[in-house]
Amino acid sequence: MAPSNLLYRLYERRLARELAGKPLPRHIGVMVDGNRRWARDMGYTDPNDGHRAGAKHIERFLDWCDELGVGHVTIYLLSTENLTRPSSQLDPLLDIIGDLAAELAEDEQPWQLRMVGALDLLPPEHQARLKDAQQRTAGKRGIRVNLAVCYGGQREIADAVRSYILDQAAAGASMEEAAEAVDASSIARHLYMTGQPDPDLVIRTSGEQRLSGFLLWQSAYSEYYFCDSNWPDFRRVDFLRAVRSFATRNRRYGR
Repeated sequence: MAPSNLLYRLYERRLARELAGKPLPRHIGVMVDGNRRWARDMGYTDPNDGHRAGAKHIERFLDWCDELGVGHVTIYLLSTENLTRPSSQLDPLLDIIGDLAAELAEDEQPWQLRMVGALDLLPPEHQARLKDAQQRTAGKRGIRVNLAVCYGGQREIADAVRSYILDQAAAGASMEEAAEAVDASSIARHLYMTGQPDPDLVIRTSGEQRLSGFLLWQSAYSEYYFCDSNWPDFRRVDFLRAVRSFATRNRRYGR
């Protein structure tokens, strides 16, 4: 083993030891940013090579989360705004996302998949692939893996409000009664990831420091960690640093 690799492994083990007995996140959200930039930096002419490398890296990331006992992971793969990309960019990306979902749903995989987003905006064949992957993993006991596809935080909130109003109307409530009953918990029950804990930690790679519509409602009290590495270069040591940063923060929840 090269000296640099040995030092890296020693540092990685030290970080893992530092987490012993510390508060760890139950739910991690990750914005897998920088795939196209990575492809360009590596000299690839096709940016989809970056998306493919990023998709392969997701399973490694899930293994790292599994080692720490993280129960829920949400991965931001495609925003509603991404749908405006030209078909020459969008179609290969949708194929890569479909391939990823199929691989994570294979029988030997432990993950329980859930698709979160406006899947109805996708072409029927892509909707079918993602829904099939979710159905195939129902009942598995591994990490609950939310794949955010055609996802937008503002749209999710609008969809939740719409669903709440329709439920109230179906129950015979008047508009005034529905308005009187609305509160944060009633909206939260209609969000895409209802029944799951809100993310404790949200990680974004590639050096960008903005939310880009990711989990706007659920991340009200999340801790954020921004990493300069592009997603395919995001290492286990970077992951452990993010979790260590989370473990040392004083979470006051606005109090």
